[in-house]
Amino acid sequence: QVQLVESGGGLVQAGGSLRLSCAASGRTFTNYVMGWFRQAPGKEREFVATISRSGSNTFYTDSVKGRFTISRDNAKNTIDLQMNNLKPEDTAVYRCAAHAGVFVITAPNRFDYWGQGTQVTVSS
Repeated sequence: QVQLVESGGGLVQAGGSLRLSCAASGRTFTNYVMGWFRQAPGKEREFVATISRSGSNTFYTDSVKGRFTISRDNAKNTIDLQMNNLKPEDTAVYRCAAHAGVFVITAPNRFDYWGQGTQVTVSS
């Protein structure tokens, strides 16, 4: 079992920045590929970014490339999502997730553990 707790959400104006964090506890953190997903009201859950177990490989959905950066600190069992130049369409509940596998993936149904989420609201 892996427990995931997100923090860092909030309200920000368009063009601003936020940094989300996800703290993991339970099993060996380096056994898990980690990811960030988001879900806006009335929309399906959407992949945002993922990072390999070592942190050497990352992958982003096209809409956030160049604006968001995913990172992990395996010594602290945390992952972060630095979000810059935020847009109103980035408004959503953001959740981190853990996948007990080797390769970077994007499908939400492949992730094994989920946090509760943190709200990000971007005003225009």
